[in-house]
Amino acid sequence: MIKPLRKAVLPVAGLGTRFLPATKAMPKEMLPVVDKPLIQYAIDEARAAGIEEFCLVTARGKDNLIDYFDVAYELEDTLRSRGKIASMAALEASSVPAGSLVAVRQQKPLGLGHAIWCARSFIGDDPFAILLPDDIVKSGRSCVAQLADVYNQTGGNVVAVNEVPADRTDRYGVLKTGADDGRIVDVEGLVEKPKPSEAPSNLAIIGRYILTADVLKPLSEHKSGVGGEVQLTDAMAELIGKQPFHGLRYEGTRFDCGDKLGFLEAQIAMGVDRPDLGDAVRAFLKKYI
Repeated sequence: MIKPLRKAVLPVAGLGTRFLPATKAMPKEMLPVVDKPLIQYAIDEARAAGIEEFCLVTARGKDNLIDYFDVAYELEDTLRSRGKIASMAALEASSVPAGSLVAVRQQKPLGLGHAIWCARSFIGDDPFAILLPDDIVKSGRSCVAQLADVYNQTGGNVVAVNEVPADRTDRYGVLKTGADDGRIVDVEGLVEKPKPSEAPSNLAIIGRYILTADVLKPLSEHKSGVGGEVQLTDAMAELIGKQPFHGLRYEGTRFDCGDKLGFLEAQIAMGVDRPDLGDAVRAFLKKYI
């Protein structure tokens, strides 16, 4: 029996050094793309897949990530008294039901695998999604919902994959592929950040996963991988052959908002797509191009 997917883990403990000085006093995940912070794009995507429970893996100095999803009574009272109905509606999207969001601390930056292990009590024995807020996926249907469709058919583990240039495989976890129908691919192996000459393919995992709780066992061993960190890719690799494992070429466009150019591209793409802003964005772009 395939357990329903109801939980998501969002690792948000990074320092955001590529965006200094902006991230000196605010988490990178709170940087806005148009008028929503990165963290809300991730939460909204997960909710669109039917996910109801969320765990933020945070670090010291990141409490405002939790505050963001809380009720802002004073602000709401002020907006209500001034008749700011549209602003009130915008605030609604930034709140989650009571008890549906928890946070745990990753005290030391020991890698993505360690961050997921820190959420072990939240995960329990349930399947869970992982969303890295650095990635925004612009799509007609939530990327996580697309992964969930595959999970509900096959069970096991499903990761979102992109074809990347051969000279960039050393930035990603890369698949060794089996059967491939052009959309769903059987995963026969995983390699974390391989050199281009050693990469088994050019299919790379982006920041969207659905995993079983079995991944926690290898993570609990805290084995050091590439860069001396506990790598999630290494733990996932230990599940291959023991349970279903698939990669999905999802429909949509991914923006790497952990990179300055990717962040700027996301601003433009999201702005152009907005009915209230699109024409104005196109107009001012012509001034600079």
